[in-house]
Amino acid sequence: MIGSMSPAATAARRTATWALAHAPARVFFGREARRGNPMARLVSDPAARVHPEPLWEELRGRGALVRGRLSWATVSLPVVARVLRDESFSSMFPEPDNAIGRLYRAVRDPWALGPAEPPSLLAIDPPDHTRLRRLVSRAFTARRVAGMEAGVEKTTHALLDAMEAEDRVDIVERFAATLPVAVIADLLGVLPEEREPLLSWGNDAALLLDAGLPYRDFKRAQRGVREMHQWVHGHIERLRAEPGDDVISTVIRQADELPADERPNPEELRLLALLVLGAGFETTVNLIGNAVVLLDRHPDQLELLRREPDRWPHAVEEVLRFDSPVQLTGRMATRNVEVAGAQLSRGHGVVMLLGGAHRDPEVFRDPNTFDVTRANAGDHLAFSAGPHYCLGAQLARLETTVGLRALYERFPGLQIEGEPVRHTTQVLRGWSSVPVRLR
Repeated sequence: MIGSMSPAATAARRTATWALAHAPARVFFGREARRGNPMARLVSDPAARVHPEPLWEELRGRGALVRGRLSWATVSLPVVARVLRDESFSSMFPEPDNAIGRLYRAVRDPWALGPAEPPSLLAIDPPDHTRLRRLVSRAFTARRVAGMEAGVEKTTHALLDAMEAEDRVDIVERFAATLPVAVIADLLGVLPEEREPLLSWGNDAALLLDAGLPYRDFKRAQRGVREMHQWVHGHIERLRAEPGDDVISTVIRQADELPADERPNPEELRLLALLVLGAGFETTVNLIGNAVVLLDRHPDQLELLRREPDRWPHAVEEVLRFDSPVQLTGRMATRNVEVAGAQLSRGHGVVMLLGGAHRDPEVFRDPNTFDVTRANAGDHLAFSAGPHYCLGAQLARLETTVGLRALYERFPGLQIEGEPVRHTTQVLRGWSSVPVRLR
């Protein structure tokens, strides 16, 4: 098997990687949380991750940009927009050039790289970011996504047909997860019989976006991501031998036609396919699940959408604002720069709490109210901004709008029955289970 090692060697490498990358962060955040550091509490306190609003407001009260022991932090939407678009900031956080950094680079498994590690698009800057992003950007143009609407509707109704005979289902398992997995799998040329493990692998990969993972979670994440790397390698080789009209076949064809110095290496191509695959459904799963829970808790808003179904696209924007599937992101200053009156030095990090920024009262009136008629709901940054703006943003909007409208038209009496279960992740926010009664 490609990238295979003995079980003992794999376990030793995994343990060393965790000890160098996650264990120190766990110790630091735990200590800082006990001292009352709001940023550390958001990372390490499960209760704060479920209800982060008080800590957002504590940070907001300290200013637009708050200096911490490890980095700066902000819940100001204008500051977030500035940092995401400013070329003075990088998405790359290089490992230190010391003994620990060299050891980390030596022990990490190239067949278990996560979505936030180079050469993933999330963790590199131009020109490499531009070179690789260009290979997939044509697949997600507004025109191509609009042309996918009929296919999304067909898939949506097939899933709803399958639920017709049932009274109670887990709407995440049966719909919120299944719809985007089916759509992205079709787009990437994944055979129907190969789709079953994709969601599990995506959930495992999502864990690696977080800092300070406990070893148990890190072990699970690396195992899942390693399986995903192996599968993607085989998928690329199959499509190289038998290309279709899917995105990955197109990427391979374009890549093979590039000059040698611009052609992605096997690791870059693998990480590119992994990111498009995982990001292509992970955000949408959470977006649909978040919407179902919010509408159940705000029946007046759902009733408005039933009376005026043309409001569904705008309602999706309000869900993105009010309960963002991506809660935080980070950048590093590449030179000395002033932001919101604060002097940042080269190498300083900025953690942007998107969930808190989307409750910025300077931008959104009555920000803690869920309102599907909000005029400026679309001013959120749930899909980032600047060079790293999400390629799949329009596809996620399309799937969610089509899916939710059809779901509530088919099952107008849908209600949550039981207690939804939150994901435990820091960066991504969503539900792993939402039990509902359909009628």
